[in-house]
Amino acid sequence: MLDIAEELHRWVEQGRDFAVATVVAVGGSAPRQPGAALAVDSEGTAIGSVSGGCVEGAVYELCRAALDDGEVVVERFGYSDEDAFAVGLTCGGIIDILVTPVRGGVFPAALAAAVSGEAAALARIVSGPGELLGRALLVRPDGSYEGGLGGHPELDRTAAAEARALLDAGRTGTVEIGEDGSRCGQPLTLLVESSVPAPRMIVFGAIDFASALVRVGKFLGYHVTVCDARPVFATARRFPEADEVVVEWPHRYLESTEVDARTVLCVLTHDAKFDVPLLRAALRLPVAYVGAMGSRRTHEDRNARLREVGVTELELARLRSPIGLDLGARTPEETALSIAAEIVADRRGGSGVSLTGAHTPIHHDGPDAPVAGRIGSVA
Repeated sequence: MLDIAEELHRWVEQGRDFAVATVVAVGGSAPRQPGAALAVDSEGTAIGSVSGGCVEGAVYELCRAALDDGEVVVERFGYSDEDAFAVGLTCGGIIDILVTPVRGGVFPAALAAAVSGEAAALARIVSGPGELLGRALLVRPDGSYEGGLGGHPELDRTAAAEARALLDAGRTGTVEIGEDGSRCGQPLTLLVESSVPAPRMIVFGAIDFASALVRVGKFLGYHVTVCDARPVFATARRFPEADEVVVEWPHRYLESTEVDARTVLCVLTHDAKFDVPLLRAALRLPVAYVGAMGSRRTHEDRNARLREVGVTELELARLRSPIGLDLGARTPEETALSIAAEIVADRRGGSGVSLTGAHTPIHHDGPDAPVAGRIGSVA
């Protein structure tokens, strides 16, 4: 649900009634992961998606029914062997959908937190006693929470602790806890949706390739910073889509800014006086990706210089250079696509090979991919 928070927050501010259908569990080759949502308002306007098109029509009608009767329901959709054109997932997967009419509670606060970039987790009961289905808690990073799940007095406290653990990791997924708040047994399943600030992409080198990469980075949902020591090139006018443009020596900026395990660093400076001190610092940070532009000759020369300043072979093994996947890219836009493709493959655990004729999975669970919910008896 939080994946369409901006639109839903606007609906809340406008006082519109709506229902939300959320993917709560998947099995097989399902096109969307837990947390993906479709919402329908009282006028019939729809936003979002739960299946990439396979079952949208049926889910739309479930939302309209929830608006009329106020009931919370869970429905399962899967491939129909008898009729490939029946309502079902032609990809062969199975998804469970929670349909909830949204009328107050903690939902407005959860949407506001997601829109403002505040870290928070929305925990909802997606299987268990019918009277508890759909009840929600909003959990903050400090462990405090709003709302209530009902039932046993320990249930809220345990659910908040489980949700906080997923929030700390910036992940969305399901957890099973006892109805009495114990951490054993599985009478209740919670879907925990984590809302965390956008991951960072820092692009070093204010060149034309950087301009294209900024646009692709924004498209992928990154908070994009451009850094270059040359003020004539590092300007907001040249990079209007960047979240910030910094004039500073790259290694000095990297040493002074905050990064985390989701941060990607793209070094496009292509100049040893910038690259060597920057990469020496970058390769020792716990970031998701470090890539550097340059020819293979430049790469070999740069590696030799990095070794001279104490960079180890283990640290060098983290460096993606020459940066990007082999797409035969020539233009800045094609090169940006090549770099972005490598970042996505690295993030999701993809091989980067063509899917045609391959026997690898289409969807991968990379290190920061959402936790796939297990199919259980929730339908």
